[in-house]
Amino acid sequence: MSAPAASSPPAPPAPPAAPVAPAALAAPAAPAPTAAEHALDFAPLAALVTRAFPDSGPLAVEPMPGGASTRRYFRVTVPGGHAVGMFVPDGAKPEEIAQGASAAARWPFLEVRDLLAARGVDVPAVHGEDTAHGWVLLEDLGDDTLAAYLARNPAEREALYVRAVTDLARAQAALGELPRGSVVATRAFDEALLGWEIHHFREWALEARGVTLSAADRATFDRLADRLAGRIAGWPRAFVHRDYQSRNLMVRPGGALCWIDFQDALLGPRIYDLVALLNDSYQTFDRAFVEARLDDYARACALDAAGRAELGREFDRVTVQRKLKDAGRFVFIDRVKKNPHFLPFVEPTIAKVRASLARLADDDDMRTLAALLDRVLP
Repeated sequence: MSAPAASSPPAPPAPPAAPVAPAALAAPAAPAPTAAEHALDFAPLAALVTRAFPDSGPLAVEPMPGGASTRRYFRVTVPGGHAVGMFVPDGAKPEEIAQGASAAARWPFLEVRDLLAARGVDVPAVHGEDTAHGWVLLEDLGDDTLAAYLARNPAEREALYVRAVTDLARAQAALGELPRGSVVATRAFDEALLGWEIHHFREWALEARGVTLSAADRATFDRLADRLAGRIAGWPRAFVHRDYQSRNLMVRPGGALCWIDFQDALLGPRIYDLVALLNDSYQTFDRAFVEARLDDYARACALDAAGRAELGREFDRVTVQRKLKDAGRFVFIDRVKKNPHFLPFVEPTIAKVRASLARLADDDDMRTLAALLDRVLP
């Protein structure tokens, strides 16, 4: 699927950072089944459970919380514990816009999961699949996303983020060459996709909230968006998870981190996932913490001093692009999906953009963009 024009957002899109995998958000109590859940055909899930766990009794499921995705999750009781049933209405289609992507013969979630597992990345086990009926039976990872775990154990933040950064560096190295025909290799952060994401900010974080650019400001914004997208698109490409942040990493007992929500993986700049992780809209880090984690990544990648300096510049440029998109996405989710949960993150996300623009003030384009934002969003 090619990226649509900026004035025509995709349907149904996935949020930039929504928790959409097994137990991605802790909840005090299970949500009541909705009418749509009552209408689901659970017979294929029951068959999967019986095949994977022959001693299981009658199917017992509990709806699980999730984000703005079309996917639904159910905790299933099995002998000795639980598994998770994932229902995906359109499993062969990418949830996020991806330039060059199309419906795949095998679900991207399953194909990317197998690829990551084969390259040594910790991902959920699959107990069974019936993709013809929209169901996959997964390992139950519990409720400890990195975000939820750190809310209870803040003293472990540095150690876990060092782990997340070094895990990412190792995974990028292991995924340097992809299998022939890999769905990941068919999708990329090219200029069209990056530009579409920047315009998603204009359309939703500005225009949808009553901020209309003057003709001159619109021409300036378009020019800056085009140049920023072109610059980032021209960098070497690596494996990109696309949403590598605190709600998409599960903490296992012992501190290992398990990746989830990887179905939209594609090729793009090496720094992209570091931006998602260290400029996470749901976390706040001081600059010293971010710089230390960039140092950790640089060491893991054996970068010299010049390489480390360039890494920091890349980090700020991609922060501008990614966080502009995120701010627009949060408003889009509210207005189109009628889910206001992400609105409190709009202004903090724009603040992250401003901070990166300030560090790039020696660049004429970034200085001009900062001035434009100051004018229209004082």
